[in-house]
Amino acid sequence: MIELTWDWAFVWQVLPMILSAAKVTLLATLLGSLLAVTVGLIFALLRRGPSKLIRIVVYWLMEFIRSTPLLIQIFFLYYVMPEFGISMSPLVTGVIALGVHYGAYLSEVFRSGIEGVDKGQWEASRALNLTTLDTYKDIILPQAIRPMIPATGNYIIAMFKETPQLSAITLLEMLQVAKIIGSENFRYLEPFTLVGVLYLCFSLLAAYSIHHIERRFPKEGFNLR
Repeated sequence: MIELTWDWAFVWQVLPMILSAAKVTLLATLLGSLLAVTVGLIFALLRRGPSKLIRIVVYWLMEFIRSTPLLIQIFFLYYVMPEFGISMSPLVTGVIALGVHYGAYLSEVFRSGIEGVDKGQWEASRALNLTTLDTYKDIILPQAIRPMIPATGNYIIAMFKETPQLSAITLLEMLQVAKIIGSENFRYLEPFTLVGVLYLCFSLLAAYSIHHIERRFPKEGFNLR
């Protein structure tokens, strides 16, 4: 029977390496989140555009992205795209894969938030002869943002917890570094436990921040000028 013992000296030895890798994990999540919000908003607006062809194409593109595993998308971008002359670093590949994958999910969040705005707001905008851009920027999006915050935050937290999949393309994020430490020292208990605790702490902190933002966000929205 294998006896598992906790070695605090080993913990303090490997903690700096894992914390350094945590920066990569957080960077991938931050950049992926920015891309996901951008992609999601673009998809949502295109789904509401005047062109039926574009609406259909965007719909099926979103369905394809959401219906295929994230890991396959990561592998495709990292191993297949170089055959077409497009090579990217593990970090760039991970950011694009996370951003596009979760952008497809966020597009539905944004679309439902936009459609939740009272129709009278659209009519008032037309009566004031506002352009489509000004209508979205000054009237619709400020009112749609608050209801979208909880779901958007949940997807961002889910994205953060998906970053270990990037270890499959050799990105030195927390889990990959923990695996390397474990294989080199034949001790997996401490590094994997540290990684799990860090994921838990970061996720709880993110959840609290999102809840705080939602409470502080004005119900009437704000002007995006």
